[in-house]
Amino acid sequence: MRTLGVDLAAAAKKTAVAVIEWADGAARLAHLSLDVDDEEIVRLFGTSDMTGIDCPLGWPDAFLPFIAGHLAFDAGPVLEHDGIAGRRLLAYRDTDRFVTGRTGLIPLSVSADRLAHPAMRCAVIQAKIARAAGPQARDGSGRLAEVYPAASLKGWGIHARGYKGRGAPEAEKLSTALADLSLQAPWLDLAGYRADLAGSDDMFDAVIASLTARAVSLGHTLRPDASHAAAALSEGWIHLPACQLPDLAAG
Repeated sequence: MRTLGVDLAAAAKKTAVAVIEWADGAARLAHLSLDVDDEEIVRLFGTSDMTGIDCPLGWPDAFLPFIAGHLAFDAGPVLEHDGIAGRRLLAYRDTDRFVTGRTGLIPLSVSADRLAHPAMRCAVIQAKIARAAGPQARDGSGRLAEVYPAASLKGWGIHARGYKGRGAPEAEKLSTALADLSLQAPWLDLAGYRADLAGSDDMFDAVIASLTARAVSLGHTLRPDASHAAAALSEGWIHLPACQLPDLAAG
């Protein structure tokens, strides 16, 4: 099996990808790169069994009627979201609320935060993948799944808060997180990429996304139940690991 992890930025710069090959109870980091464009992501998707992407695959169901109503001077769908409670439905998806309830983490809003630009790019990449390999369901039931490295790390017990950034404190925390990952996953061969991972939180997140993609492929993530299924298909669904790291190698 080959899993692809993508840490998606708004442009190729700071977009990282990681391909992990799995066989015989072990795994090897076969490819790791930074500043990756759309075409390379689509190409790697085509050579991988499962892809985990750290970016929302859709927008809140309430958001599009709200925008359409505003555009058409139709007050109805706009006034439905009067007040802070209504605006929260525009900002956060069903899966975001699920993740917060399960982990305590609050995902960034796809419609009202820094994720907006990456999500627009992600929509274009999904269209390019659909053209090349067919549409991929946004709930992760195909070969593309939405992942959240911070939640995966927390679920696996890897202390990794505050590692994003270029300062010395962040670099130290990233190094600690990488060491913890290596300790908990001795079956993962980093294949000479350790220095790259220690120097780039984007590359590190891509590896975590690829590991989470393995969990998705094995059915070891929390899937949407009947109460979340419809929203997951339209808005996307963040896959939280429901296993520990050794389970990924065992298969």
